[in-house]
Amino acid sequence: MNDSPGWASPGSAPSDGKETAIPRPSAPQDGSGPTGQWSPEQPPPGQWSPPSTPGSGPGTRPPAPGWGGGPQRQGWAGPSPAAKPGVIPLRPLSVGEILDGSVAALRAHWRTALGFSLAVSVATQIAIILMQRYLLPKPTTVDPNATGAEALRQAADSARSTLFSLAPASLVSMIATLFTASIVTVIISRSVLGRPTTLSDAWAEARPRVLPLLGLTVLVAVVLAAIMAVGIGPGLLLGSEAGAALAFLGFAAACVVTLWLFVSFALAAPALMLERQSIVAALRRSAKLVRGAWWRTFGILALTWLLAFLLAFLVSIPFGVLAVIADGTDVSDFFNSSAPSYGWPFLIVTGIGEVIVSTLVYPFVAGVTALLYMDQRIRREALDLDLARAAGLPGYGADTPRG
Repeated sequence: MNDSPGWASPGSAPSDGKETAIPRPSAPQDGSGPTGQWSPEQPPPGQWSPPSTPGSGPGTRPPAPGWGGGPQRQGWAGPSPAAKPGVIPLRPLSVGEILDGSVAALRAHWRTALGFSLAVSVATQIAIILMQRYLLPKPTTVDPNATGAEALRQAADSARSTLFSLAPASLVSMIATLFTASIVTVIISRSVLGRPTTLSDAWAEARPRVLPLLGLTVLVAVVLAAIMAVGIGPGLLLGSEAGAALAFLGFAAACVVTLWLFVSFALAAPALMLERQSIVAALRRSAKLVRGAWWRTFGILALTWLLAFLLAFLVSIPFGVLAVIADGTDVSDFFNSSAPSYGWPFLIVTGIGEVIVSTLVYPFVAGVTALLYMDQRIRREALDLDLARAAGLPGYGADTPRG
């Protein structure tokens, strides 16, 4: 019975059938007598001594391993280290290895991954700045002294205005994230095998899956938005204090359901890209991989987004200060009930900060998601053996048993 883990490199057990570690009886020195008999030359009585160390006399044999006088060796070999043809070892991954693997892959292919992400981020921010300047309406003002039904009406109007203003920018950002994720997923799949890749190769492999990936992203967004609308809608339609309480409870319930579905479908994009699944099949595939590991998946994604938020926060603060200084906007304008009017200097400087954040965050999050998908498949389906065969590692033939 083979108890070694499925990701252990082969060759750790003897394969030639020889038991070299078992001591053998010595052959007679004079050529007579059966093997294993006492030697005819015995030491005089009272002069026996323990065997000498190797090399202490001519013609002496070194003792077998494990006997006194020789080097001590471990009787059982420990588990062999996992093969690592690329950025991760081919075994179940820890949280640190998933995060580090994403960074290592981006660092190894920074021209391809970060260069493409930079180009997409620049185009995205230009489109968002133009929409903010010319297309989107100004946010509605809210009277802080309003009470009762009037306050609820103003809050609803403000929420609708904010959603309407954020929808175009969110759509553009979603498309940009989609393109970046498609390229980064291909780069991660090559980096795991230790293979180099170029932008043209990555795009040639990702291009046929871009439209299905767009459909997957839109479908998930519509489902989550519909759940949120169902949770909040009845309370808003009532338009009273009881309606506000109902809307709050519905919002809380919708957030729980939305979070659960978001995590359950988090691995659908890598499944669609790497397994060539359809949209519905990718969603089912993700739910199957996450089932039984929802909290672990949620924790890794939450940590990833926390790191992304901290990076965005650290970059946005200095650029926000520079934007206010360059635009000449008074700080007190941000605390007024009316929305401040931003000029071109403010939009351009903050846009530069957003480009830096997007260039770094989008590939990192996409890389973590792809590696999390591979980790779940390694844990459930012994994907490490298939990856080792694809990488051409010796000893991983088609007959290698799965752990």
